Amino acid sequence: MPTIDELLDNARRRLRRVTAQEASAEHANGALLVDTRTSEQRAMDGEIPGALVIERTVLEWRLDPVSKARIPQATNHAVRVIVICNEGYSSSLAAASLQDLGLVNATDVIGGFQAWKGADLPLRP
Repeated sequence: MPTIDELLDNARRRLRRVTAQEASAEHANGALLVDTRTSEQRAMDGEIPGALVIERTVLEWRLDPVSKARIPQATNHAVRVIVICNEGYSSSLAAASLQDLGLVNATDVIGGFQAWKGADLPLRP
């Protein structure tokens, strides 16, 4: 059985992960930036303007273009999805799961929200 570190390593090998600055630029050009942090984390640290907030527990259903529970932005399997969690761990697993669904352009942010905040990128309380 693989360990969580091995599982994370395998997930990340499949992704072309982006920095917070790259994610911000892609988001400005139309990529979906999906914040999976908990409501408590968002209340404490703030939110990213324009990011879609989708709880991790329903992420795949909301972003699968053929799901009856999908969000309107999940138009096809080529949509660019950038997942951001608090520190960039669970987002890697989430992005790999989205790729398993056929969302070939899914990835995540290296360092997560903490890297976004550290880069002085836009936030709202």
